[in-house]
Amino acid sequence: MNQNHSKKKLYFIVVGTMMLIVLTTSGLLAEMFADIFSKKSILSQMRKVCDWQLANPVSFNAKNDNDWARAAFYTGVMATYRTTQDARYLDAATAWSESFDWKLAERLRHADDHAKGQTYLELYDLKKDPQMIADIQHTFDSLMANPKPGREDWWWCDALFMAPPVLAKLAVATGDQRYLDFLNTMFWDAHEFLYDPQEHLFYRDQSYFNKKTPQGKKTFWARGNGWVMAGTVRVLQVLPKDNPAYEKYIALLREMAASVKAIQGKDGLWRPSLLDESEVPHPETSGTAFFCYAFAWGINRGLLDKTEYLPVVKNAWEGLNKYVTKEGKLQWVQPIGASPDKVTIDNYQEYGAGAFLLAGSEIYKME
Repeated sequence: MNQNHSKKKLYFIVVGTMMLIVLTTSGLLAEMFADIFSKKSILSQMRKVCDWQLANPVSFNAKNDNDWARAAFYTGVMATYRTTQDARYLDAATAWSESFDWKLAERLRHADDHAKGQTYLELYDLKKDPQMIADIQHTFDSLMANPKPGREDWWWCDALFMAPPVLAKLAVATGDQRYLDFLNTMFWDAHEFLYDPQEHLFYRDQSYFNKKTPQGKKTFWARGNGWVMAGTVRVLQVLPKDNPAYEKYIALLREMAASVKAIQGKDGLWRPSLLDESEVPHPETSGTAFFCYAFAWGINRGLLDKTEYLPVVKNAWEGLNKYVTKEGKLQWVQPIGASPDKVTIDNYQEYGAGAFLLAGSEIYKME
């Protein structure tokens, strides 16, 4: 009798222990594999990436603290503020802008040096301080007084992210239609110069018009085309629907979306060379994040079909989140360059984090 009692007691101890292990393990697994599309998870990832990048500025960019790489990151900081309503991010963007006295860089005609005007204008939208946009106005007034064709001033496709959203937001801030007219003239001339109407993708610049990949395919750079898609939606964010070019921007977004969708990797990420993944056979997160942002924004505004493109966004977001470390560093970001090039898992850059934050801000809005 005593022996049977001991066996029963041992049985319940073993079963109870096993149940405890299962429950504990399940809890850990649930935490590890939380729904990355839940609002809680998206906010957590955005905070983590933004906080880590703010605390770890890329030393290469320190020589030129106002350059395009950091400016692209701060578009993401502002997206994080608008998503979380956490004043820390607004304060960070304000402090960064104040450190330049709200001025653009010295190169009047170079679109890279206009990029941080996007953050100035978002802050102006909140605070309405004319000082925040005075130098932006002066810069573009000077350019409009001595204009050059888009293919000359915006001769590389990255420029279509750096400057056009600034002009579009400046027109809204000032009510001055001239900035939109100038934007449209410049943008569509650069488009005519760099856009391949068969592939519906942009060459990085004219040096790639006849450059083939090792497999004999056209060379289209993932991040370069990510810049264009992201820049296009950031123009559409504020462009009046009755603007003569409004439908042209939408048509461009849809054309590029169809082409980019068709070449998404099985892991949800795109490779640096869009038409020849063997050229650089590694994932690349900055181009992927910009694509993800543009797709999600288009779906949210009813400009891209949700049934067709939501799987693209979900696959991209899942792929991107695999490469966010527990500290918040986004990995597999191709270093600063101008073409499909080598990338390793350890590579990171501020524009990659900025693109991730932009993507998260739009996915957060989805049902």
